[in-house]
Amino acid sequence: MKKSTIAILLILLIFGMIGCSGCNSYNKFVEASQTVDAKWAEVQSNYQRRADLIPNLVKTVEGAANFEKSTLKEVIEARSKATSMQVTPEVLNNPEMFRKFEQAQAQLSSALSRLMVVVEQYPQLKANENFLQLQAQLEGTENRIKFSRDEYSKAVKEYNVMVKRFPAVIWANIFGYREKPYFQAQAGAENAPSVDFNFGK
Repeated sequence: MKKSTIAILLILLIFGMIGCSGCNSYNKFVEASQTVDAKWAEVQSNYQRRADLIPNLVKTVEGAANFEKSTLKEVIEARSKATSMQVTPEVLNNPEMFRKFEQAQAQLSSALSRLMVVVEQYPQLKANENFLQLQAQLEGTENRIKFSRDEYSKAVKEYNVMVKRFPAVIWANIFGYREKPYFQAQAGAENAPSVDFNFGK
C-alpha cells in the first residue's frame, strides 16, 4: 500500500474518531441538560403548588379576630412577587436571573414561616380544621420543595462536571453548553424567623 494511501486512511481515521467523540459528547450534553430541565420542572411544580395553597390559607387566617395584618400582607406580597417571575430555560443559564428568582421564593418561604409562628398564638386557628389541613399541606410542600431542589442540584452537579471535564469542555464550548447555577442558601436562612407579638403597641 502506498504511503499516501496510508496517510489518507490515517487522516480519515483521526477525523472519524474526532467526529465520533464530538457526537458522543453532544449526546451526553443533551441528556444531562434535559435531566437538569426535568428536575427544575419538578421544583417549579412544587413552587406553584405552594403558591396555589396560599390564597386558601390567607382566607382562613383572615377570619381570625385581631390577627396581625402586616404578617398576612407580607405573605400576599411575597406570593405576588414570587409568582410574577417567569422562569424560562434561559434563566437556568443565567446565574443573575436565577438568583433573583430564588430570592423571591426565599422571601415567600420567610413570610410563610413568620405567619406560622404568629398563628400559634391564636387558639381558634389552631383548632380550625381547614387551617390544620392547609398547614399540613404547606409543610408537605416545603418538604417537597427541599427534596426537588436537592435533586436539581445533583443533576446540575453531574451536568457541570461533564461540561468542565477535558476533552469534553472543548465540545461543550463548541456546542454552546455552559455551566448551570446551583441553589444557594439565602443569608440568614439558618435563623428562625423573628416575630413580635406586641400587636397593640
